[in-house]
Amino acid sequence: MNRNKRRNQRIDEQTKQAKQAQTARAPGIAVGRSEIDGRGCFATVPFRKWQKIAELVGERVSRVEAARRMRGRERLHICAIDSYWGIDGSRGGNGSQFINHSCQPNCFVKIVCGHIIFFALRDIAPGEEITMDYVNSYHPDTKRCRCGVPGCRGTINLIKRKAAGQKI
Repeated sequence: MNRNKRRNQRIDEQTKQAKQAQTARAPGIAVGRSEIDGRGCFATVPFRKWQKIAELVGERVSRVEAARRMRGRERLHICAIDSYWGIDGSRGGNGSQFINHSCQPNCFVKIVCGHIIFFALRDIAPGEEITMDYVNSYHPDTKRCRCGVPGCRGTINLIKRKAAGQKI
């Protein structure tokens, strides 16, 4: 009985993965190998400053479910909408879940009516990797930044450092 249950769970997972592979990419972006980390999101068309790039799509999950999915994982594709809900782009994403962190980003995120939308911070040329500053993510504060830009702060999350004699 347990063997059948595990087999059915495997089949369900394979079905989910197949559906995920069929998910369409957001227009104007492609996923490719990133020099920053693993896969990245790249512009296939020019984006003008302040132009919408894409909306992060995926499965809407509670913070409890997000915490469960993050346990023991190196790479995360979960972005918070508010203090309770988040979007897991690894389930039904459109490619925007591969936007990597950079300390000198070319896009920013804005949450509009429960939707996570990426906008160009400056003009972005075709072929350029789309990046954002995660500032405060689900990653631990010790997670090292790999952007390699001059002035890189060294961590993905912005860590507020206490100056001598200052209270936070």
